[in-house]
Amino acid sequence: MEKLELLIKRSETRIFKAVFPNTTNHYDTLFGGTALHMMDEASFICATRFSRKKVVTVSTDKIDFTCPIPQGSIVEFVAKVTKVGRTSCVVQVDIFMEDMYSYERSKAVTGFFTFVAIGDDKKPIAIID
Repeated sequence: MEKLELLIKRSETRIFKAVFPNTTNHYDTLFGGTALHMMDEASFICATRFSRKKVVTVSTDKIDFTCPIPQGSIVEFVAKVTKVGRTSCVVQVDIFMEDMYSYERSKAVTGFFTFVAIGDDKKPIAIID
């Protein structure tokens, strides 16, 4: 069990981005689809770092957008493995929003992404050895 906990800890992934006008909607807030795209990318990196195998997204679950993310914000994506199965893992991704010119920070979005490890034949394999 120690090995699993260490793999989970080492695979936590943090990515920072700035919210620029090309990623916002007509309300000057981050597009939901853009947020999902970036969350999937962060969770993919986390799942890959965890397993060190080829993984594919098989589902997303319960994406909660709790507040809009305005243009000019700094966002941090924090991805961590929360569940491990035989061939799959679940990665939770939280988006934290920071005002660019103050120290205010809050959680804006949370979602869960499930990945399956695959072999060269694209069939499921054990996610960790």
